[in-house]
Amino acid sequence: MADFGRHYIGSYRVLRLLRSSQTCNIYEGLHETHNLRVALKVLKREHVRNRHERVLLKHEFMVAKDLDHPRVIKHYDYGVHDRLPCLALEFFCVRNMKQAVQTGLGELIYYAPKIVRQSAEGLEYFHSENWIHRDVKPDNYLLDEHGNVKLIDFSLAQSKKTGMFARMFVRSRIQGTRSYMSPEQIRGKRVDVRADIYSFGCTMFHLIAGKPPFTAFSANELLSKHLKAPVPSLAAMNSNIAPEFAQLLQKTMAKRPAARFQSVREFLTEFGHVKMFRVDPPPPADQQAGMSAES
Repeated sequence: MADFGRHYIGSYRVLRLLRSSQTCNIYEGLHETHNLRVALKVLKREHVRNRHERVLLKHEFMVAKDLDHPRVIKHYDYGVHDRLPCLALEFFCVRNMKQAVQTGLGELIYYAPKIVRQSAEGLEYFHSENWIHRDVKPDNYLLDEHGNVKLIDFSLAQSKKTGMFARMFVRSRIQGTRSYMSPEQIRGKRVDVRADIYSFGCTMFHLIAGKPPFTAFSANELLSKHLKAPVPSLAAMNSNIAPEFAQLLQKTMAKRPAARFQSVREFLTEFGHVKMFRVDPPPPADQQAGMSAES
């Protein structure tokens, strides 16, 4: 709380620090009048003069303020308090998919089909609202212990403009996260939903394999692998993965956008007809206990 010298940010009482990123602190907060628990995403004081960071935070709110889907985090409010830009978000859970993988999915692997489906559903809805995310990665999916998922962080989102209007607003700056970035993003080309589908494939690969599909000793080597290297075999990394699911994921990460799924709905349709595992993982211990008690 020392950053603020008080325990309120606007109308929200600050309860605790949840996590800290390079540019923002995330706090648990409470709107006492409405008894609403929130996550407060607050720009760090040392970045307040950085216009780019301020614009990104407000842009995120403008993108998300009207979104309403169970697989997408809700955005309640945006304001500047004590000169600090702040977003008030739906409070869901405190860990993201990357953190879950780092600590070991363990029994959560039982929920992997649910995680894949819900992750895709959130992205499909986002696309249906005329947005391209442009930074799909494990860090940007919140994941609870029961495999429920919410898509977050829309600061790099771009409208799905078409025609001449689209060409006028192409961003020349290459933006995204290297480990999950599509070849067309790396080349600085105009992207569409298929760039998100590539990043989604890399994200689900990370979920199952425990690491991204490509790793390297330098940024240039990593980007080169996205452009040229064949996608590693997921089935070779996890022998229990069904070949048909491994092939499905390979298609999401095709180098050419035309060779990928053309929409997330297309992916979901095919995903609904394949097995993910050769042998289904056992349910978590607490669920097994519940089954035993019922029997």
